[in-house]
Amino acid sequence: MQGRFALVVVALAMPVAAQAEDAIVVSASTPLSGAADNGRVLIDAKALRAMQALSVGDALARQAPGVVLNEVQGNPLQADLSFRGYTASPLLGTPQGIAVYIDGVRANQPFGEVVSWDLLPSAAVEQVTLVEGAAPQFGRNALGGALSIRTKDGRSAPGIAASVAGGSYGRLRGSIEAGGKADNGLHWYGALEGFQEDGWRYASASKAWKGFAKAGWEGANSGVTLSFNRAQSDLNGNGLQDYRLLARDWRSIYTSPDNTRNIASQITLSGHHRLSEDFTLSANAFWRSIVTRSANGDMNEGALGESLYQPNAAERAALSAAGYTGFPISGETQANTAFPKWRCIANVLLNDEPNEKCNGLLTRSSTRQQEWGGAVELGWTGMGQHLTVGASYAQARARFIQNSQFGYLLPDHSVAAVSGPGAFADGTQSSENAFDARVDLHSRISSLGLYAADVLALGSRLTVTVAGRYDRTQLHNRDQITPGGGTGSLDADPVFARFNPSAMVDWHAAQGLTITAQAGESSRAPSAVELGCSDPASPCRLPNAMAGDPPLRQVVARSLSLGARIERKAWSLRLTAFRSDNRDDIQFIAGGASGFGYFANVGTTRRQGIEASGTAHWGRWQVGASYTLLDATYRTPLTLNGGSNSSNDAAAPGFDGEIVVRAGDRLPLLPRHLFKAQAAYDAAPWLTLRGEMVAAGGVYARGNENNLHQPDGTYYLGAGKTDAYAVVNASVEIRPRKGIILTAGVSNLMNAHYATAAQLGASGFDTNGGFVARPFSAPVIGGERPLLHSTFLAPAAPRRFELGLRVQL
Repeated sequence: MQGRFALVVVALAMPVAAQAEDAIVVSASTPLSGAADNGRVLIDAKALRAMQALSVGDALARQAPGVVLNEVQGNPLQADLSFRGYTASPLLGTPQGIAVYIDGVRANQPFGEVVSWDLLPSAAVEQVTLVEGAAPQFGRNALGGALSIRTKDGRSAPGIAASVAGGSYGRLRGSIEAGGKADNGLHWYGALEGFQEDGWRYASASKAWKGFAKAGWEGANSGVTLSFNRAQSDLNGNGLQDYRLLARDWRSIYTSPDNTRNIASQITLSGHHRLSEDFTLSANAFWRSIVTRSANGDMNEGALGESLYQPNAAERAALSAAGYTGFPISGETQANTAFPKWRCIANVLLNDEPNEKCNGLLTRSSTRQQEWGGAVELGWTGMGQHLTVGASYAQARARFIQNSQFGYLLPDHSVAAVSGPGAFADGTQSSENAFDARVDLHSRISSLGLYAADVLALGSRLTVTVAGRYDRTQLHNRDQITPGGGTGSLDADPVFARFNPSAMVDWHAAQGLTITAQAGESSRAPSAVELGCSDPASPCRLPNAMAGDPPLRQVVARSLSLGARIERKAWSLRLTAFRSDNRDDIQFIAGGASGFGYFANVGTTRRQGIEASGTAHWGRWQVGASYTLLDATYRTPLTLNGGSNSSNDAAAPGFDGEIVVRAGDRLPLLPRHLFKAQAAYDAAPWLTLRGEMVAAGGVYARGNENNLHQPDGTYYLGAGKTDAYAVVNASVEIRPRKGIILTAGVSNLMNAHYATAAQLGASGFDTNGGFVARPFSAPVIGGERPLLHSTFLAPAAPRRFELGLRVQL
């Protein structure tokens, strides 16, 4: 680490006396300055309006090079966003590899580092900029880069504007904005937006609203801004579905409910002051609160292979004593009962084996987070360079509570919870496979960052940027159910500290031609979620359950890139080659029990490739295109559980076994090829036509990390990967008079049926959607029977229409 400190110190102290007088000095990307001059603007407010984008993530996925969405959650506001193989996701347990900032404040939440796209104030977004590659000055999770989002104020968005849009599947959304400024330097801005829809899949209605307000003052040498953001959402996302049932009905769901409710508030105070001709001081302070509640109805895979049908004498007696009637005295079998329930109810009453006799599980969780902190930066410009030094500190408290209640599946695939002594998975059941899914975790997280970035202009053609950051993150976890540490306890006090450097050289080789080389490191500490689910001796159930905490090492990314860009008046081109190696990467390892597993360091993974993009405009046309080739692979051999993978080492097909992942096997859920194209044509001064296409290669499913799964048509169904797809969107914008805009758009114009993600898993339904506990009666090995395994897909939305109106005064 001392060597890295020395490297940056020497670079910051480089003599600059020989620099040419005509050197152009730019500023470096830092958390408070945003992406500054060496960031890449991806989307601005005008583009968001023109694209009729639902969210920042939606806009980036449709236009930004290298960005793709995985709709694992099945909700348009809960997608996983990936850039060159690194992810920003709202799902707890997903490895987060992108740092997201809004007006200089991290949007990654302290508990799990997740990014909730539904809480971002879309209507108030002024600009979204990307710092590519390892960006250490942005702190934790900036392995693949950092997104810097700047919001509007009364200077950039004066006046009043209102918009409303509605379309297919009951979608209705709208916003109202107002902003202004005064001669004395005061400025103000506010936005309110709402969204609701019935959803195109069954049981997938969602709604959300967001309010944003900002007021400030700007003087000759100083400025101060106070902003407040409030957001609330009620989202249903029904996730993956067995490909066989999607072929029967594209709108179908595997199980329900899958509901998430968020309430968030944030206050941010920021300011800057010019101390002298050369020095500028910037600072911010923030407080935020996030409350998340979820209810997830799932199939209890522990019931697969068990006898769930005819109640025995003791169970019938328990049912009678509880006042139940109508249960079968004899003769209930798998052949004549599509959705069994009586043995489940009886075993809950007896607290006997509900974990084996109930085919449904309703998991409820609550996460409460509060975080406060701030940052300060001092900038100096002189001697042909711009130096920024900064410090940040944040402290957070979180409480996570979860329980799982046994139930049974109904014909609509929803879970009906059962009440009684054995209703909850608390480990007290009289069963050898009883499990405890309860969690009550108090977590305190503190993080300190010290960083510096310097831009040196070595003449008029060469610019060198060096940066470095020291991060120290401390977690204090206390288990309220099993305190004291050891197996089964969440108590932990880990500390993670690291210094990460980076360097970039820009050579302006000719007029309009710039060649850039970049190298850097960045890291992320294991989140409280990962630390709480890292014990192989006490595996947990995702997405949220936790147990045990052997030490995990923080992930370190080492990145290299070489690129060139040509910028002309009417067109531009960009070409980049990149490589990033994650050392001690963290991945969820499936355990022997279906649905359970733990997080572990899995060695090295690599993401490398090339990316080309370009834009052009001539006459009435504006066009753009990009292509990304991503080679994302494991570099360290490892052994994983592969119970649903046909290539596992089980004693017979259909049973649990392990798979061996070799160096060079592709990482799941990351497309190798990604192509995007956009075109806009101003047919008349009042009419613009737009079209866009996104095409992506197929991805390997989770569970197929060795890329060897092959369906056999009996025990293993589906390809274990998705097909390549291309989706086309089109829109028209009509401006009948100044300040009035009418829009009409269609998404997925060709009504393509495609999937953005996949996973291998045991399936409990037949092709008609009826529940089947024992798909095979033999062989019986160790008291277990083989299961039916299938490929589950994340289906994308079909063709959708929308009409809109925007009025601006």
